[in-house]
Amino acid sequence: MRKAFLGAVCVLAVVATACSETAAPPADTAAQPAATAAGGQASASKASAPAASPAPAPRPKVREVTIPAGTTLSLALDTDVSSKDSKVEDAVRAKLTKAVVIDGRTALPAGAELTGSIFEAQDAGRVKGRAIVSFGFDRLRSGKEAYTLHTAKITREAEGTKGKDAAKIGIGAGAGAVIGAIAGGKKGAAIGTAVGAGAGTVDVLATKGEEVRLPVGTEIEATLEQPLKIQVPVQ
Repeated sequence: MRKAFLGAVCVLAVVATACSETAAPPADTAAQPAATAAGGQASASKASAPAASPAPAPRPKVREVTIPAGTTLSLALDTDVSSKDSKVEDAVRAKLTKAVVIDGRTALPAGAELTGSIFEAQDAGRVKGRAIVSFGFDRLRSGKEAYTLHTAKITREAEGTKGKDAAKIGIGAGAGAVIGAIAGGKKGAAIGTAVGAGAGTVDVLATKGEEVRLPVGTEIEATLEQPLKIQVPVQ
């Protein structure tokens, strides 16, 4: 009886051991899903990371160059200027025809644009008052850069007509003297001279002087009144 009981206990022990070995998973089999999950998370992290933005382009290097006061700028007008048609504060535009070079470096290239305005415009009067027009520049654009500058006033005045006026009066007096002499001798000549001179004077009074006209393309020179600092690219 006792032997039978011990045999049953042994059978039960063997069965329990076999069951525990079947239920316990291998260590490496349990670790495999964890490793797979970790790899998936790493891949997801890499996929969700934003792409690196490109580095900004380097800014061009520039050097400051000073154009001294008194420098002459050679220009060509891009707008008509006239003592008769221009009005005060009308815009005046011009382009640089010769580059400005400072210490062997081009500070302003040909083609740089200047803008200014009319300061005075007076048309020709009768006998007195010559036609006159004056203007200047206060803005400059060179490439993409804009600057403020100050140039001396540019003035153009019509030529005087005194010589022409005197000639007209003289011709009138001479013609009157000839006609008077033919008509009545010395006395007639004197009267004719006075009448002829008067006629010449009337002709002068009725005639206006010359106007000042500077059409597009007219070459002029402007002088800087103050130093001008320019940013020049370094190559």
